[in-house]
Amino acid sequence: MTDNMCMRTHSLKGLAAVLAAVFTLIFFSNPLPAFALGPQSTAPSAQADATPHPSDGPWWKHAVVYEIYPRSFQDSNGDGTGDLNGITDRLGYLESLGVDAIWIAPCYPSPQADFGYDISNYEAIDPQYGTMADFENLVAQAKKHNIRIIMDMVMNHTSDQHPWFKESESSRTNPKRDWYIWRDPKGYTADGKPIPPNNWISAFGGSAWQWDPKTKQFYYHEFLVQQPDLNWRNPDVEKAMFDVVRFWLDKGVAGFRLDAITNLFEDPKLRNEPYTGKIDAMGDREVKDIYTNNLPEVHVVMRKLRALVDSYPGDRVLIGETYLPSVQDLDNWYGGAAHNQLQLPMDMQVGFINKMDASLFRTRINQAETEINGNRPLFVFDNHDNPRSWDRYGDGVHNASIARVIASVLLTSNSAAMMYDGQEIGMVTTPPRTKAEVRDPAGIRGWPKYKGRDGERTPMQWSDTTDAGFSTAAKTWLPIPPSYRTVNVQSEENRPGSLLRWYKDLITLRANDPTMRDGDQVMINTSNPSVLAYVRKSVDGHPAIVVALNFTASPQTISLDAASAGVTGTNVSTVLTDAPSLERTGSLSNITLPPFASWIGRVQ
Repeated sequence: MTDNMCMRTHSLKGLAAVLAAVFTLIFFSNPLPAFALGPQSTAPSAQADATPHPSDGPWWKHAVVYEIYPRSFQDSNGDGTGDLNGITDRLGYLESLGVDAIWIAPCYPSPQADFGYDISNYEAIDPQYGTMADFENLVAQAKKHNIRIIMDMVMNHTSDQHPWFKESESSRTNPKRDWYIWRDPKGYTADGKPIPPNNWISAFGGSAWQWDPKTKQFYYHEFLVQQPDLNWRNPDVEKAMFDVVRFWLDKGVAGFRLDAITNLFEDPKLRNEPYTGKIDAMGDREVKDIYTNNLPEVHVVMRKLRALVDSYPGDRVLIGETYLPSVQDLDNWYGGAAHNQLQLPMDMQVGFINKMDASLFRTRINQAETEINGNRPLFVFDNHDNPRSWDRYGDGVHNASIARVIASVLLTSNSAAMMYDGQEIGMVTTPPRTKAEVRDPAGIRGWPKYKGRDGERTPMQWSDTTDAGFSTAAKTWLPIPPSYRTVNVQSEENRPGSLLRWYKDLITLRANDPTMRDGDQVMINTSNPSVLAYVRKSVDGHPAIVVALNFTASPQTISLDAASAGVTGTNVSTVLTDAPSLERTGSLSNITLPPFASWIGRVQ
């Protein structure tokens, strides 16, 4: 559930209008091109120089985490919907890609009002995805492939069909009444209708307060009416949710991605949010969510949760869905210098710039490397709530080359990395054509200004066969995009120059080169507005690595100033490039990068 568009916790509110504009730009101004192959990538030393590395910190420090939207990954039983056994069937592919962990979007029992983010039982598996035995087998088989399982944990709210809420709504005196946020009406209209306690707006549109005629009170829901918010000021709620966390840790999961985690607390005084003066994509008066998002109390809970997770062996990890306004706010979610909250809050400052701006990328990456008290950044460009990066960054002409630039930033930076299924093959956003086709509740409410999130949730494209190799069903839960005929795993796995090959080469380099794993990252040529360039400094005698990425549609000739980063030597050997003209580059001087070219070299 609570992952909505471009900024989940702030999403569907202030950002709904932004996303609507993005959709307009992408799908009306620039019709999607056919998938274009770039020039052959070269990896003369990514494999040859593979060097076993010693233990260099917890596994998540260098992890490539791969998000799987289970409904859309692989259908194993022919019902048109992906499932857990389908994920198990594809573990070989995931291992060949080189990912360290998979984050699985919710697969708990749910009425599916928001496709699993409305949970009715936290300690079971929804039958449409399989059984608990299937889940346990997935964990065991994934371990054989050196892949960890990360669960999606929704702590902000439950389904209105959860037994906790059924009890809570039964009467004002029920022991679980205070497990949710119930309030009296502010008053009544002249015709007797109850007035909500304040002006808080749901991320899915309309008031965030739902009237219950039986008990004559409103309950609060940040998201859908069917997703009532838990009252985290009640210690019984904290205890119950922490017990859920223990349940899955005992099952062997490697950690959790925490959904809508910044929304756990609301202002106890119920003060009105200030209006921005704008109308959002849902047609509501837009508000600043200063009283419903990122309140200080949430950090107390995060410290307790971190202590619980740390009590288990194996470096279990907490990943946060943290759309935040600044790097300073991001640092708070790590616990700052204390390092005692989330290990990996998502850094959306970089991945959702949404324009090819080398100067802004340089600033944001440098902030992540230098202003979070030595914590590890987690960069992410794609997920199930946003139009795919192929479309958000593409110019309609050079999309394939731009996708390789984005992959290079993600996988050569000194950070952990998060991917989304289909990102590695260049899947495009395929929004519904009519309102009747929309499955996403946000899209139904926001149509036509906001088409919802179905476009980035279409089934994984495995082959050019029926249903893209995703299913044998006559009809899949979302339609297979027509792009599957050319954009699919099978066609790209052995095709020189494919985006999939580029991702595999980058992940191999990242895994095997000590400098790429642990070398400090220093920006160079910092006044260049067109080229993003940086050095990964030498580790244990292994050569320094230089990365140069052309962010423009014009050739750029540069001389890379590695000396400014303390790197001696001016001769280089190419490690990876998608530009044939750069394959034999031997010097840091006078390098001409073709439009949107990527080049990675070792300093001799």
